[in-house]
Amino acid sequence: MEDLADFFINEEFTKPSVTAAELDRLLAAGWRHFGQQFFRYNLAIYNNEIRRVLPLRIHLADFLISKSQRRTMKKNDDLDLAIGPVGITPELEDLFYRHRQRFDHNPPDSIHTFLARDRSSEPCEMLQLSGRHGGRLIAASFFDVGSTSVSGIYAVFDPDESNRGLGTFTMLKEIEFAVSTGKEFYYQGYCYNGSSFYDYKKRFHGTQVYQWNGTWMSVPRNF
Repeated sequence: MEDLADFFINEEFTKPSVTAAELDRLLAAGWRHFGQQFFRYNLAIYNNEIRRVLPLRIHLADFLISKSQRRTMKKNDDLDLAIGPVGITPELEDLFYRHRQRFDHNPPDSIHTFLARDRSSEPCEMLQLSGRHGGRLIAASFFDVGSTSVSGIYAVFDPDESNRGLGTFTMLKEIEFAVSTGKEFYYQGYCYNGSSFYDYKKRFHGTQVYQWNGTWMSVPRNF
């Protein structure tokens, strides 16, 4: 992996609409978005350290579910799941505020940090995965759908249900959706070099990391 100390990338733009093919190209170049704001950056501060930012994706042809991920799936087979349009309801907002208690520093102010206030203002197709137990919403995640890709945006879950591994579970269900719809890549977002809060994103077979020179490199699981 190249030394990024020699250059710094911090770019953003606003665009009200992108096609599915345009979304694929942006994701492949390390871009992400919250609402209509697209951004990419290669360095960040984490725990008072400068860290390299690592955009990640899974080449779905190389994905194999691990034994621990199978256990996570089995642990949640009692949930009622639904995939459909994004709906920001009071129930979902309450779940968001419960979930944000997990963050020790820089907790997000609102779910609209990640999602447009008006669903029609999202620049591309976005879907919501909802998981209910006994009728109660305990997990929700949001993902973009491109022509050849699916990109995870954000997920929330009930901290009282943390033993279920719902963050990993919702990612696995998004991967399942991507495979079932014939996509080539699943983008799981950014993480950092070294140990961090986001290490769970690295624990998937078939993961590739963006090199900030326009190329992607396959990496071992838990690199």
